[in-house]
Amino acid sequence: MKAPTNENEIIGRIAEVFPHHWPRTVALALGDDGALWRPRAGNEVVLTCDWLLEGCHFLRAKHPAEAVGWKCLARAVSDIAAMGGVPRCFLLSLALPASLTGKWFDGFLQGLKRAAKSLRCELAGGDTTRQEKVLINVTVVGEVRRGRALLRAGAHAGDSLFVSGRLGEAEAGLDELRRRKGAVRRSSENLHKHLYPEPRLALGEWLGKRRLATAAMDLSDGLSSDLPRLCAASGVGARVDVDCLPVVRNLKLAQARHLGLHGGDDYELLFTVAEKDVKRVPRAYRGVQLTRIGKITREKRIVVMEGGKTRKLEAGGWDPFGK
Repeated sequence: MKAPTNENEIIGRIAEVFPHHWPRTVALALGDDGALWRPRAGNEVVLTCDWLLEGCHFLRAKHPAEAVGWKCLARAVSDIAAMGGVPRCFLLSLALPASLTGKWFDGFLQGLKRAAKSLRCELAGGDTTRQEKVLINVTVVGEVRRGRALLRAGAHAGDSLFVSGRLGEAEAGLDELRRRKGAVRRSSENLHKHLYPEPRLALGEWLGKRRLATAAMDLSDGLSSDLPRLCAASGVGARVDVDCLPVVRNLKLAQARHLGLHGGDDYELLFTVAEKDVKRVPRAYRGVQLTRIGKITREKRIVVMEGGKTRKLEAGGWDPFGK
């Protein structure tokens, strides 16, 4: 297939991959100046957006184009999951060099289409432009039942702290990708987690419907960077038991625990549960492991316990403005 040579052809290629089969919530999508969207009765609107930047979040020479397409939507949808919501549609803003409008662009669109189908989130519009590096911004529109949204604020002293899945797997996958030579042909468990993260939509919605979580957020920058944000919003502190962290299985324990505390890109859920409701939390939900890793405290500081010793938890996760 001939590569698009101008913006109209690029938009036309996107329209070919995403035909006009919209859900009833999208009254008007591709092809006009804007999209028309209707939330369902009894729901509130959840809005979120996320960047995926070449050289910062992915490497053109290392990351498959299809994985870039999947991940740009999945990581944005993860914010909807963290609020107990359901994604409905998204806007795609895409800047790329003319040299990538052929095979790379087609692979990107196929990955994005696969993510949209899997996450039941339809393309409603967006914008395209030319740039030396690939810059991707995705805005997702979602819904949550009125009064049921999970917030970062709401944790209280005595609540138990939980995480889903295993922490540090995506960071371990990125390390593996950097060491590999040539194209990715077969993915390990960790590498798959890095390339194709799966937002915990079912878990977030379940926690909201059951009113189990007193506070929640997704883990994108690493536990040591994200937990302070939840605590600040709730006006509390936390104590994390490192011995309880669900960490990468195929690494030395010290390295696995380091990644468990500071590794980013996992897109797991971090949530708190009142002590009276802890017994209602299963060990796993729909195959996703749920682990109690600590407690919320009255003192507004965050500490970790390891080997019988307690120390302050220093933020060591991802910071785009960090040194």
